[in-house]
Amino acid sequence: MENGAVYSPTTEEDPGPARGPRSGLAAYFFMGRLPLLRRVLKGLQLFVSCSAFLLSLLILIVYCTPFYERVDTTKVKSSDFYITLGTGCVFLLASIIFVSTHDRTSAEIAAIVFGFIASFMFLLDFITMLYEKRQESQLRKPENTTRAEALTEPLNA
Repeated sequence: MENGAVYSPTTEEDPGPARGPRSGLAAYFFMGRLPLLRRVLKGLQLFVSCSAFLLSLLILIVYCTPFYERVDTTKVKSSDFYITLGTGCVFLLASIIFVSTHDRTSAEIAAIVFGFIASFMFLLDFITMLYEKRQESQLRKPENTTRAEALTEPLNA
């Protein structure tokens, strides 16, 4: 008797990632790590410029794939925090400079409006992350002891 004949009725092969309700690339994407507002902002940031597209796409891929579990999540959030702040400030500065030097053509006015919208979108995402970071730090703070409790406890306790 061959091994295949003995084990085939009771042994099932590993289904792998291709079988199941989601297959292909969809099996690796999970959008639940970002709140809805942040998902919308990250999606909109993809259409701003080439460099902002690449940085936003990189952060979005890290957030939405299993790669997120393999890297240090605090470093991912910190990178996202500073990349978003830097990109928003650069777009705001570029838009302000472009306002002062444009020739009042309709294409330039459209570019100025688009630049300000993009910079405010990045800065809104930064403010959202800053708010979330403050909320996390408030949750992690230990309760403050009163001054009388601190004075009555021994130093080596």
